[in-house]
Amino acid sequence: MIADRIRYLRNRQGLSQADLARLLNITRSSVNAWELGISMPSTASIIELTHIFHVSADYLLELEKNNRSPKDTLDLTEFSQEEKDLIFHLINYINSRKS
Repeated sequence: MIADRIRYLRNRQGLSQADLARLLNITRSSVNAWELGISMPSTASIIELTHIFHVSADYLLELEKNNRSPKDTLDLTEFSQEEKDLIFHLINYINSRKS
């Protein structure tokens, strides 16, 4: 559930519910309600959560086929487009060798 993911990711980053609420400009009780599964974050909040936790929306919403952990992801924001192209080329090469 997204509730479990939010709690796990928040704890992994050492944030309290109040800390996360401040980052999102919402109330602590809203974060608490998400983590209890009482309510769901808005689309805008989900997008903000992906930035705060450095995960994909698919991971947060448990839409990925294999439910990879955040450790299986790579933040490419600091890479140039040329570096990103090289990384994707390497990944595609490795994947083609597995077939």
